[in-house]
Amino acid sequence: MHVDTWRSTYRGIVSDEYLSNLSYERSQRMWEANIKGPNAQVVLVADDSEKGVIGFAACGPARDLKDAFKGELYAVYVLRDEQGRGVGRRLVLSAGRDLIAHGLDSMLVWVLADNPSRRFYEHLGGEKVAEKDADVGGRNLRELAFGWRNLTSLISALEPAVGNGNA
Repeated sequence: MHVDTWRSTYRGIVSDEYLSNLSYERSQRMWEANIKGPNAQVVLVADDSEKGVIGFAACGPARDLKDAFKGELYAVYVLRDEQGRGVGRRLVLSAGRDLIAHGLDSMLVWVLADNPSRRFYEHLGGEKVAEKDADVGGRNLRELAFGWRNLTSLISALEPAVGNGNA
């Protein structure tokens, strides 16, 4: 799923050669290390009884801007056909709850500036708090950080939007 969402989301942003060289096996090894490694991430999965895994998110302690943000949303991936149906909002809600449960009361997320999905974070009230350059497949791309200084407020805003709050 990680490879498939990268190929659909980043086409035209990241080089076609880089996207073509993405590997299911390397992606699996990377996520297994992320889940089981010494700095294990929390990975939340959105599962549909008929379609299987349709999205996932990963979160944990902030890696950047630690003075301003305690938690980080490392990734949110939702299959293209499932986007716009609340899956991403439910994943962000679950990630926010998990971060708060671990004493992390604020959150940031890094997103490529040219990624149209960045509007998702803007709609969730994320404040643009930083920018940096990133090398992705030999291309210098701009990344933006969106942050929420108060996760409780984000969760309160998301709960009614996702129904009963059972993300």
